[in-house]
Amino acid sequence: MRIIAGEFRGRTVKAPKGEGTRPTTDRVRESLMSAVNSARGGFDGAVALDAFAGSGALGLEALSRGAACAHFYERDGAAARVADGNAKALGLDARRARVHRADVLKDPPVRARPPFDLVFLDPPYALEAADVLGMVARLADAGALAPDALVVYEHGSAACSQADDAAAACGFALASRKKYGDTVVDILRPKEL
Repeated sequence: MRIIAGEFRGRTVKAPKGEGTRPTTDRVRESLMSAVNSARGGFDGAVALDAFAGSGALGLEALSRGAACAHFYERDGAAARVADGNAKALGLDARRARVHRADVLKDPPVRARPPFDLVFLDPPYALEAADVLGMVARLADAGALAPDALVVYEHGSAACSQADDAAAACGFALASRKKYGDTVVDILRPKEL
């Protein structure tokens, strides 16, 4: 995998070994980042959360495009080490790229300040949408999610109705949905209060 655009364009990103992670393909990542760029008006100054980081490719791509900082949450130790190695290979220090070896569903970063205004969710497809989006709702309830945040949720195409139900229950509105074969990328926003 390579960084697609920005400061680190063309730089290699290593993927964790084994079947435990499913890296987002370059094609999907490029389209996803283009959609985020349009929806936000760019990445400048963004505070990003890469919640199921794996290699960290989504958060690293956001940093390459101008995000101020990114927090990477990964429960698998080997994958967390790969994400940390990828950040260090790009010369990023802990002020811009912080890798947390933790289960984001069990221990979400509810004390994060400034709040996240860009959240990437690329969980294992077996995880329930209600659990994944429920974690983001916990961030919002704790003030760790900006009111105008974008939430990018990658899931399997068979889970669209569950994602819709979970988004509605957790207070998120669907801004866009794009399908790439068996992969679907939703961009969500917190509903107006």
